Amino acid sequence: MKADIHPKYNHVIFTDGDWELVTRSTMKSNEVKSINGVDHYVIPLSVSAYTHPFWNGGSQRFVDTAGRLERFQRKYARPARKA
Repeated sequence: MKADIHPKYNHVIFTDGDWELVTRSTMKSNEVKSINGVDHYVIPLSVSAYTHPFWNGGSQRFVDTAGRLERFQRKYARPARKA
């Protein structure tokens, strides 16, 4: 087996608002939080199972999607036919 080809696993905390998931990952960040004397990299998430409407019973967190449908309709609208 080749040496030094496997990624290094780090202790991390994935955060989404007040929710935290302590696990291991190959990801790193500049922010570090110590838990029981072990340093964990803090990785912020914008959407997780904690805040996604499908997984949390339908409550929503605002995500900026204003105008998306209107832009699509303007872009792909067919020109009016002349009679």
